[in-house]
Amino acid sequence: MKSLQLSMLLLSLVLAALLSFSMGALPHEDFLQCLSLRSNDSSTISSVIYTRNNPSYSTVLESTIRNLRFNSTNTPKPLVIVTPSRTSHFQATIYCSRKHGLQIRTRSSGHDYEGLSYVAKVPFVVVDLVNFRSVDVDVENRVAWVQAGAILGEVYYRIAEKRTLSFAGGVFHSIGVGGFISGGGFGLLFRKYGTGGDNVIDAQFIDVNGRILDRKSMGEDLFWAIRGGGGGSFGIVLAWKLKLVPVPATVTVFSVSRTLEQNATQLILRWQEIAHQLPDKMNPDVSMFSVNSTQDGRKTILASFSSLFLGTIDELLPIMQQRFPELGLSRQDCSEMSWIESILYFNQLQNQPLEILLNRTFRNPVGGQYYKIKSDYVKEPISETALNGLFSRLSDEEASSAIIIFMAYGGIMDRIPEDATPFPHRAGNLYKIYYNVNWQEQDNVNSQKYIDWSRRVYNYMTPFVSKSPREAYANYRDLDIGSNNVGITSYTEASVWGRKYFKNNFDRLVQVKTKIDPENFFKHEQSIPPLH
Repeated sequence: MKSLQLSMLLLSLVLAALLSFSMGALPHEDFLQCLSLRSNDSSTISSVIYTRNNPSYSTVLESTIRNLRFNSTNTPKPLVIVTPSRTSHFQATIYCSRKHGLQIRTRSSGHDYEGLSYVAKVPFVVVDLVNFRSVDVDVENRVAWVQAGAILGEVYYRIAEKRTLSFAGGVFHSIGVGGFISGGGFGLLFRKYGTGGDNVIDAQFIDVNGRILDRKSMGEDLFWAIRGGGGGSFGIVLAWKLKLVPVPATVTVFSVSRTLEQNATQLILRWQEIAHQLPDKMNPDVSMFSVNSTQDGRKTILASFSSLFLGTIDELLPIMQQRFPELGLSRQDCSEMSWIESILYFNQLQNQPLEILLNRTFRNPVGGQYYKIKSDYVKEPISETALNGLFSRLSDEEASSAIIIFMAYGGIMDRIPEDATPFPHRAGNLYKIYYNVNWQEQDNVNSQKYIDWSRRVYNYMTPFVSKSPREAYANYRDLDIGSNNVGITSYTEASVWGRKYFKNNFDRLVQVKTKIDPENFFKHEQSIPPLH
């Protein structure tokens, strides 16, 4: 009798498990059926849907996973990938995801440093904008309509056909326009023309109810929020109308490298004093990493001072001789080129044809394919003693492929109010710090030691950087500074990381979120919460 009861119990448990599995699979199947019914043309939407049993699923998913930390067998994968080619596909995907309890992650080019555009801890769908990337340039009016799935390289390439115009975009050409502007958008021209978000004059946006909105119909509060308030919080931006800016026919780039033995420390100390005061036609930075000393083979630190200059060598040299003579910049350190060629230069593609800018799968030239990024803002020069402590940590074994970059502020950033867009990092900053520790595939089993190193360096830098809040750049996504719960996102929780990214603009972002998406459908680990 006991044996029979045990058998019946086991059978009931198995049936319950099977029923649970079956019920768990239902939202996925129902979602697909819903897509077909909601789309105006079911034949077109079927061609942009990739389920896990589709032979192209892995190729599409992995095509723009930039940080391979988030491409392991343990990484959660989307139930479905949708690559919309028309607005009705977005509308159907949003409607059906809401109806069947699936989260949406929107990916323009996969550069989210924590993988949040293609990874979630709950059942989810990836909306990949790869088919939504037209670039329509209007030279006469100096504007361009750019769909959010375009990469910056595609934008630069199309604008460069018109020669002396550009957009205030980022350095790396494979970054998606959608994510870049959603996080503010820091780049080579930001000291002259501001951030990417500062140079947006209209947008096409789809909200949680499937409405297609432009600047006029969405209102100024939402238009303000999407130009730097972070992606994945308010809805999906379909396209941006960009203001194009003039660039000279000839620009100059330079790079001068010095080791600690060649007085690099004193040069960095001087750079901290003057870099933010250099003309806004410059974009000065200094990159630091460990190398083997040529003198005795021991490790030392190499500091590379570089900049773009919107002008000729003959215009640049007198400026540097007056403002920063200690660097000893010479004509031999400089190269003249066109603006578009400078994009190739900063992507380490000097000998490649311009068409390589159209390559969406190209990897970030800074570091490896597995990495951890962090950021800081500096208000006061860091002392020599503090710099020496940083250099010591850059000499650690785990830092063999690490790079730290100081990126000068000043220029027009000192004159744009903190609340002009959600991106608040304006006046008062000498420079931003970019921390990158990276490693190769064969060492990924030891990834935690590299991540721990980045956290130790970040902790060490605490006394020398901005405070209350300790500011961070939203596009250098870092879950170490705070994260929302998987379930209900609380204002208090989100404030921890939200004020680091957005300072006092965080509260206005919460108000916009509460109005446009009160049920918090668009969410992730660092999305703006609504007030409940």
